[in-house]
Amino acid sequence: MVPPRDLEMIVGGERTCARSGERFDVVNPATAQRYASVPLGTEEDADLAVAAAAAAFEPWRKTPATARGALLAALARLLEARATEFAAAETAHNGKTLADAEFDVAGTVACLDYYAGAANKLFGQTIPAPADYFVYTRREPVGVCGLIVPWNFPLAIAVWKLGPALAAGNTVVLKPASQTPVTALMLGELAVQAGFPPGVVNVISGPGARAGHRLVTHPDVAKVSLTGETTTGQNLMREAAATLKRVTLELGGKSPALVFADADLDLAVDGSLFGVFANAGQVCDARSRIFVQDRVYDEFVTRFTDRANRLRVGDPTDPANHIGAITSARQLEKVEQYVEIGQREGAKLVAGGTRLDGPGFFYRPTVFADVDNGMRIAREEIFGPVACVGRFSDYDDGISKANDTPYGLAATVWTNDLTTAHRAAEDIRAGGVWINTSEFLFNEAPFGGMKASGYGRELSMHALDAYTEVKNVGVSLGGHMPVFEF
Repeated sequence: MVPPRDLEMIVGGERTCARSGERFDVVNPATAQRYASVPLGTEEDADLAVAAAAAAFEPWRKTPATARGALLAALARLLEARATEFAAAETAHNGKTLADAEFDVAGTVACLDYYAGAANKLFGQTIPAPADYFVYTRREPVGVCGLIVPWNFPLAIAVWKLGPALAAGNTVVLKPASQTPVTALMLGELAVQAGFPPGVVNVISGPGARAGHRLVTHPDVAKVSLTGETTTGQNLMREAAATLKRVTLELGGKSPALVFADADLDLAVDGSLFGVFANAGQVCDARSRIFVQDRVYDEFVTRFTDRANRLRVGDPTDPANHIGAITSARQLEKVEQYVEIGQREGAKLVAGGTRLDGPGFFYRPTVFADVDNGMRIAREEIFGPVACVGRFSDYDDGISKANDTPYGLAATVWTNDLTTAHRAAEDIRAGGVWINTSEFLFNEAPFGGMKASGYGRELSMHALDAYTEVKNVGVSLGGHMPVFEF
């Protein structure tokens, strides 16, 4: 059992209570009991954090890039030294298994190291120009960045945004989800210990409708990066338009997996199992729509259902369990509602479909077979451990069904035919396509979506594009310049 803890916000390099003095409790999803108490930040707290970030921006942007990178590396080392504590906290406020949390923390350390190395590799270009002119570009930071983080990967996604923003010379205000603010606030404390100047890294907690909304509307915030629901992203775009903020959005998904008849079926079953049930299905690019070619459909459903029934759900600190808790009671209720909808729509429930008895927000891995792509459970993001399995006949039918969705975040293709694999990688409209694997994200490779799944990219050097402006500089070397004749 992880002991309860009280945390504060980090504003201007100081541990800070909410101006109102109010606090709220964070619940452990595995026990449904209080785990932590954090400040209930509001618009006033967001204003103070933005003011601190704005005051720190000019000195920070002029800090040598290598020095910025060194501070990111120092933060990585501090996080690495406290990896066990951070993993325990991530499990306690999110509900994911401890093994998953440990994996996330290790990946977060690696992400900080990546952007520590990237800080001094932001290059401009020299541009061919007419004789007697020298033209070049500079990559410069955009300013104060508001970073709004979801509850499914609280620490990892925070650093996906924090790393490139700081490496590029921006200052930040990080706003974690209200369900899972603990590790973000702990990270803010580490940033102070690492030596980041006051105001460069600010972390506030509180409701998105107040503290988060203020970041979106604040005139001194130059950019907002959101990972969240598509409807939230749509609202954010409308609100950010008033101040012409730069916006990047990593939003929802209903990602497909195509299992061709020539695929290694054992590999496809095991990979699809992980692709939809990892993190209790609370993954934006979960491969929750599984389309199987007719010739192997029945065999796939039988094997997939058998393995789903063998997955162990329960105490996330028990290494014997594969799946931990749903992060909140509200999300658990949403999953239950969609399972009821699927049954009413006529999909065949072949596994799961019930919550676990006892305390905590646990739900059994659930499989629907014979799912029609027009059903709500196939079109709407459930964000829980629910797999929808349907059929396709041939290549064109499979691609058509994969693309028949408002979303476009990710996809997987299971096949042993190289031609099929590379054709599908081109034809599927998604920000990422994986071949013969459900997913594996690398810090060096970009991640993001198309269509209603948003725009912009997290991770890799591409993420730095969203945190920089390109400035053109033109220098006359004595060449002809148009002038007025007198």
